[in-house]
Amino acid sequence: MTQLHEQESLAKLVDRIGSKHAGKRLEMQAHYSALLMGGHHIHVHMEELPAIAWLLKTSLKVTGLWPIAVKNSTNYRIVEHSVPLHHLPEAFDGFRILHLSDLHIEGMIDKGQSLQHTLSTLQFDLCVLTGDFRFRTYGSYDKTLRLMESLVKTIQAPFGVTGILGNHDWLEMVPGLEQAGIRMLLNETQALEKGSDAIWLLGLDDVHYYETGDLDKAVEAAPTDTVRILLVHSPEIIPEAFSAGMDLYLCGHSHGGQICLPGGQPIITHCRCARSYKAGPWQHESMRGYTSRGVGTSLFPIRMNCQPEIITHTLRKIPEQK
Repeated sequence: MTQLHEQESLAKLVDRIGSKHAGKRLEMQAHYSALLMGGHHIHVHMEELPAIAWLLKTSLKVTGLWPIAVKNSTNYRIVEHSVPLHHLPEAFDGFRILHLSDLHIEGMIDKGQSLQHTLSTLQFDLCVLTGDFRFRTYGSYDKTLRLMESLVKTIQAPFGVTGILGNHDWLEMVPGLEQAGIRMLLNETQALEKGSDAIWLLGLDDVHYYETGDLDKAVEAAPTDTVRILLVHSPEIIPEAFSAGMDLYLCGHSHGGQICLPGGQPIITHCRCARSYKAGPWQHESMRGYTSRGVGTSLFPIRMNCQPEIITHTLRKIPEQK
């Protein structure tokens, strides 16, 4: 994509999502990058803290756990998650949603090759990507886009691939991600139709760092008398989503801790939410949800006591009581 084409694509995106949303995102991105380049650290990300990085790597190397932790980073756990829903149309009973989150794809030790192989063995109707496509939080994202294009080509989903941005991703990445075959939602909606029946996806921009997610805007664009599935990068607006009438909340961001104590107890998750929402399946009142432990890694390509996850959510209709 040429520089002129990039500028034209970004201009179209600004028209699509609105200048207020785009302006806040772009201003915060520029401010964040300027502070990092100046040696300041804001809204702490572990990957920008050299002391923590050194301590973690040294500890794992001294104990001999480093090679194991690196190998664990591509030891994918296949999760089958059943989601019972009361008003699911019959046509969508058994509908399978592949959920990938936090790919950080250029940070993968094999650049996604083993992930592609694993996905080729699975069957699903739709793939959703809940943010954090790239490894770093600033700088060039060209390699990210090339690797995502390669990955998407291997995903066989009749209803396609839909994604949202995370706190590692920039707004300027959206045209390239869409060119790669990902339908990106930025406080937008998508209808999934089977004959005369439909369910709806609602996708928000990042609510963790950029705080440019607009649930109200997305809700206004989706019917209230249908199943609504919310894609959010992090589990930080769960009460608001329930109040807005969401049926299923899919997110990631926490990596499940990535480096956990024996038994899977996370040390750090960087989520402003209750611990019960930070990894795996959960339920808030009548709204069901799942927080992915992520496919990729942050800081280093390592995992301990926390496998990367590839999740398939199967929607199931709850029979009406007579």
